[in-house]
Amino acid sequence: MPVVGVDHVQLAMPAGREAEARAFYSGVLGIPRAGQARRARGARRGLVRARSAQGPPGRGPDFRPARKAHPGLLVRDLDALIENLRRAGYPVVSDAPLEGYLRVYVDDPFGNRLELMEPRSGG
Repeated sequence: MPVVGVDHVQLAMPAGREAEARAFYSGVLGIPRAGQARRARGARRGLVRARSAQGPPGRGPDFRPARKAHPGLLVRDLDALIENLRRAGYPVVSDAPLEGYLRVYVDDPFGNRLELMEPRSGG
Protein backbone atom coordinates (compact mmCIF):
# COMPACT_ATOMS: atom_id res chain seq x y z
CA MET A 1 0.00 0.00 0.00
CA PRO A 2 2.93 2.49 0.16
CA VAL A 3 3.38 5.36 -2.26
CA VAL A 4 5.96 4.23 -4.83
CA GLY A 5 6.26 6.88 -7.51
CA VAL A 6 7.29 10.49 -6.70
CA ASP A 7 10.75 11.72 -5.74
CA HIS A 8 9.52 14.76 -3.83
CA VAL A 9 6.70 17.25 -3.53
CA GLN A 10 6.72 20.41 -1.44
CA LEU A 11 3.39 21.36 0.10
CA ALA A 12 2.49 24.05 2.60
CA MET A 13 0.95 23.71 6.05
CA PRO A 14 0.14 26.02 8.95
CA ALA A 15 2.96 26.45 11.48
CA GLY A 16 2.86 24.22 14.55
CA ARG A 17 1.11 21.20 13.00
CA GLU A 18 4.16 19.03 12.30
CA ALA A 19 2.87 16.07 14.34
CA GLU A 20 -0.34 16.04 12.31
CA ALA A 21 1.69 16.10 9.08
CA ARG A 22 3.80 13.12 10.24
CA ALA A 23 0.68 11.23 11.34
CA PHE A 24 -0.96 11.70 7.94
CA TYR A 25 1.98 11.25 5.56
CA SER A 26 3.81 8.51 7.46
CA GLY A 27 0.96 7.00 9.47
CA VAL A 28 -2.02 7.07 7.11
CA LEU A 29 -0.35 7.16 3.67
CA GLY A 30 2.50 4.88 4.76
CA ILE A 31 5.39 6.98 3.44
CA PRO A 32 8.38 5.77 5.47
CA ARG A 33 10.41 8.26 7.46
CA ALA A 34 14.10 8.72 6.65
CA GLY A 35 17.04 8.53 9.03
CA GLN A 36 17.60 11.37 11.49
CA ALA A 37 20.26 13.22 9.44
CA ARG A 38 18.21 13.13 6.26
CA ARG A 39 15.07 14.26 8.16
CA ALA A 40 16.93 17.25 9.58
CA ARG A 41 18.23 18.23 6.14
CA GLY A 42 14.77 17.88 4.58
CA ALA A 43 12.99 19.68 7.40
CA ARG A 44 15.04 22.79 6.67
CA ARG A 45 13.64 22.71 3.13
CA GLY A 46 10.12 21.57 4.10
CA LEU A 47 10.14 18.41 1.99
CA VAL A 48 8.02 15.30 2.09
CA ARG A 49 9.47 12.57 -0.13
CA ALA A 50 7.83 9.43 -1.46
CA ARG A 51 10.98 7.39 -0.78
CA SER A 52 11.08 8.82 2.71
CA ALA A 53 9.21 11.51 4.58
CA GLN A 54 12.06 13.92 5.24
CA GLY A 55 10.13 16.36 7.35
CA PRO A 56 6.82 18.17 7.50
CA PRO A 57 5.54 20.33 4.64
CA GLY A 58 6.84 23.90 4.47
CA ARG A 59 5.40 26.19 7.12
CA GLY A 60 4.41 29.80 6.79
CA PRO A 61 2.20 32.54 8.20
CA ASP A 62 0.38 33.07 4.89
CA PHE A 63 -0.61 29.41 4.43
CA ARG A 64 -3.14 28.58 1.71
CA PRO A 65 -3.81 24.95 0.73
CA ALA A 66 -3.26 23.79 -2.84
CA ARG A 67 -6.81 23.06 -4.04
CA LYS A 68 -6.32 22.58 -7.80
CA ALA A 69 -2.57 22.02 -8.21
CA HIS A 70 -1.68 18.68 -6.66
CA PRO A 71 0.85 15.86 -6.62
CA GLY A 72 -0.11 12.60 -8.30
CA LEU A 73 1.23 9.80 -6.09
CA LEU A 74 1.64 6.31 -7.52
CA VAL A 75 0.53 3.71 -4.99
CA ARG A 76 0.23 -0.04 -4.52
CA ASP A 77 -3.06 -1.53 -3.30
CA LEU A 78 -5.24 1.54 -3.69
CA ASP A 79 -8.25 -0.24 -2.18
CA ALA A 80 -6.37 -0.87 1.08
CA LEU A 81 -5.10 2.71 1.15
CA ILE A 82 -8.65 4.04 0.61
CA GLU A 83 -9.84 1.92 3.53
CA ASN A 84 -6.98 3.21 5.69
CA LEU A 85 -7.80 6.82 4.80
CA ARG A 86 -11.50 6.36 5.57
CA ARG A 87 -10.75 4.67 8.91
CA ALA A 88 -8.59 7.67 9.77
CA GLY A 89 -11.45 10.02 8.90
CA TYR A 90 -10.26 11.35 5.53
CA PRO A 91 -12.97 11.51 2.84
CA VAL A 92 -11.91 9.97 -0.48
CA VAL A 93 -13.33 11.39 -3.72
CA SER A 94 -13.55 9.50 -7.02
CA ASP A 95 -13.14 11.26 -10.35
CA ALA A 96 -13.69 10.50 -14.02
CA PRO A 97 -11.81 7.38 -15.13
CA LEU A 98 -8.26 7.84 -16.36
CA GLU A 99 -7.13 5.26 -18.91
CA GLY A 100 -4.71 2.78 -17.39
CA TYR A 101 -5.22 3.88 -13.76
CA LEU A 102 -7.46 3.56 -10.77
CA ARG A 103 -7.46 6.92 -9.01
CA VAL A 104 -9.00 8.96 -6.22
CA TYR A 105 -8.42 12.28 -4.50
CA VAL A 106 -7.96 13.03 -0.81
CA ASP A 107 -7.10 16.21 1.09
CA ASP A 108 -4.26 16.16 3.61
CA PRO A 109 -5.01 17.55 7.10
CA PHE A 110 -4.30 21.09 5.84
CA GLY A 111 -6.55 21.01 2.75
CA ASN A 112 -3.88 20.24 0.15
CA ARG A 113 -5.33 18.03 -2.60
CA LEU A 114 -3.53 14.74 -3.37
CA GLU A 115 -4.23 12.39 -6.29
CA LEU A 116 -3.60 8.72 -5.52
CA MET A 117 -3.06 6.57 -8.61
CA GLU A 118 -2.59 2.84 -9.11
CA PRO A 119 -1.74 1.49 -12.57
CA ARG A 120 -4.28 -1.09 -13.72
CA SER A 121 -2.75 -4.50 -14.18
CA GLY A 122 -2.52 -5.48 -17.85
CA GLY A 123 -3.46 -1.94 -18.89
